[in-house]
Amino acid sequence: MESENINIWCWIIPLLVGVICGILGYLIGKGSNKIIDNSEDLKRCHDKNAKLKADLEACNQKLLTTPEPDVSSSLGSVAAAAPIAMAPEPVLIPFDAAAAKAAIGKTVKENNLKVVEGIGPKIEGLFQAEGINTWKALSETSVGRCQEVLKGGGDRYKIHDPASWPMQAKMCYEGKWTELARWQDEHDHGKL
Repeated sequence: MESENINIWCWIIPLLVGVICGILGYLIGKGSNKIIDNSEDLKRCHDKNAKLKADLEACNQKLLTTPEPDVSSSLGSVAAAAPIAMAPEPVLIPFDAAAAKAAIGKTVKENNLKVVEGIGPKIEGLFQAEGINTWKALSETSVGRCQEVLKGGGDRYKIHDPASWPMQAKMCYEGKWTELARWQDEHDHGKL
């Protein structure tokens, strides 16, 4: 009988200690919890964002409604006598297929957008449908515009990251084949 009483206490004492420790831990944890209220900061950020958007819209409206200045009247007779300077003609960079093949390791056709890592035949078709047919045109396209073109193709193109495509296209256009090959080797699937 006495051994049963000792056996019961061997179970009850650790159980009671565990329950007491659990209650104390809960009370200590609950007492140290601090609720941080960031609602005021969040409201201030929303207000500032709304003001900035309104300022941007006002600036855009001002740009749209402001007439172009008449340069000839402000310069008087000097403007009439001076010839108008024309922008220099862009220098066309010739395509060197042999250099491209030597660096890339395969035959490269001029303005083939698939040379840009990350662009396959279907994405090339999306860009061509938007009038972006050359390396030069792609190099002058913003990353945001590239994302719009991809978005126009549907949800299946969401996974593609065009962040490096204009830069790679510029290397193609400028004939920097060795740099392009090195860059593509160092980066995983054209990602920066």
